[in-house]
Amino acid sequence: MSDWHPFDEGRSIGQRGSEDGSILLDEEHPLGSRITLERGGYGPFSITCGINGWMVHTRFFADEAEARNAFEEMKAGLVNILNIIPLASETDAAKEDAVSEALVDFIERFP
Repeated sequence: MSDWHPFDEGRSIGQRGSEDGSILLDEEHPLGSRITLERGGYGPFSITCGINGWMVHTRFFADEAEARNAFEEMKAGLVNILNIIPLASETDAAKEDAVSEALVDFIERFP
């Protein structure tokens, strides 16, 4: 997971996030994913993550420690999906189906 790095060189920390909270953690992966942890807003803590062109998913938490732990677990899950996404030049229905299944599994694992 060492490929994750601060989104916008860390300038988003403390800013308002998509769930109207204050951003505590905000990381991106070069293969096309972003994950953000916020305090406040629509819940005590929230995590919003996405994979470019595939999905956006948000979870809510009452406890910061639980949210931070989930943040790390979700990063690993996102990398697993990123590693199976076909290249834009590929037209492989089987790979696309595998990605769709992995996304469903991710959302079920991290409701």
